[in-house]
Amino acid sequence: MFFLTYIYCKVLAFVIRTIVRSQSSIAAKPDEVYQIKSRDAGRNIKAHIYRSKAPLKPAPVLINFHGSGFILPAHGADDEYCRLMSQRTEYTVLDVQYRLAPEHPFPAALNDVEDFVNWVLQQPQEFDRSRIALSGFSAGGNLALAASSNLFRRETFYAVLTFYPPVDLYTEPGSKTAPDPAGKPLPAPLARFFDKCYIPSSHNTKDPRISPYYAQPERFPDRILIITAAGDGLAPEAERLAAKLGNDSSRKVVSQRMDGCNHGWNISPKTPVEREARDRAYGMVVAMLNGQ
Repeated sequence: MFFLTYIYCKVLAFVIRTIVRSQSSIAAKPDEVYQIKSRDAGRNIKAHIYRSKAPLKPAPVLINFHGSGFILPAHGADDEYCRLMSQRTEYTVLDVQYRLAPEHPFPAALNDVEDFVNWVLQQPQEFDRSRIALSGFSAGGNLALAASSNLFRRETFYAVLTFYPPVDLYTEPGSKTAPDPAGKPLPAPLARFFDKCYIPSSHNTKDPRISPYYAQPERFPDRILIITAAGDGLAPEAERLAAKLGNDSSRKVVSQRMDGCNHGWNISPKTPVEREARDRAYGMVVAMLNGQ
């Protein structure tokens, strides 16, 4: 039964990936490319590097994880964001390629996140360990929140900055609705398929490493930014997480819903509203990284 489920997921994932590739192209232009050894013998983790105009030694570092639905090969899609952060802050930006389901289901992607962060922590001459931040889009936001609240001590990260993250994979996708009735949320069958590929049937979807909404609030870092989209069915759960974390007065939590926007709007904004929302959201990231 497991084998048949895997074949079904692999075939459908191939079809979805083919369609996505035919509709978009990724042309990232990093300053450098790193290959970091993973915990698995003979395998590396790829990362694009974006350096500030006047890099510090050691440099503060922003580690970014792209969106993917946990299955789509979209590394490099955040090129504009990464470049902007390196230009408007002192941070060196590391854009990480993590493993994808169904070929590599949970916890493979999270293991890659853990391995990469541990590598950064082991480079004190290169990176300022007091200013390590994580950011992520969609599934990448899930990974950033899950790693920061489960795999590392609260003080490890200066900030975690996320865009439209899925944080509750326990709740049935069909029951999730966008705040804006005119929005275009991810179709429930597609969301179910993403989850099916990523989460092995033997795993509890309330595991906080899968659904960071269920992690203990005190485990999260001191600075959290959660950007949501009014047309996205994932917005309510992310906003509930922000509200729960905001109950700790010692933590700075910023939650902002972007009206007139759908899931993934910032990648290729098509309207003035989307472009303004993208610029405002990126500005909020810059402000938090700069300690404002």
